[in-house]
Amino acid sequence: QVQLVESGGGLVQAGGSLRLSCAASGRTFSSYAMGWFRQAPGKEREFVAAISWSGGTTYYADSVKGRFTISRDNAKNTVYLQMNRLKPEDTAVYYCASTIPRKPISTMVDEYAYWGQGTQVTVSS
Repeated sequence: QVQLVESGGGLVQAGGSLRLSCAASGRTFSSYAMGWFRQAPGKEREFVAAISWSGGTTYYADSVKGRFTISRDNAKNTVYLQMNRLKPEDTAVYYCASTIPRKPISTMVDEYAYWGQGTQVTVSS
């Protein structure tokens, strides 16, 4: 069982930056692929970014490529999402998620077994 707790959300003006953090419980964090997803009101949850166990492979949604960066610190059991040049359309609840151990990195919601409670990101125009 993995427990995930996100932090770092808030209100920011368009063009600004935020850094989300996701702290994970458990001693096997380094064996989980991790992902960030988001859900805006009235829309389905969508993939944002993912990172492999070692951090050597990353995937990004086209809408955030070049603006967002996912990273992880396995010593701190934490994954990060650095968000730059934010746009109003980035407004959503952002969720951290992890796979089961040794499962490959994925962009699909159904491939992730554990989810955080979400953190709100609001970008004003």
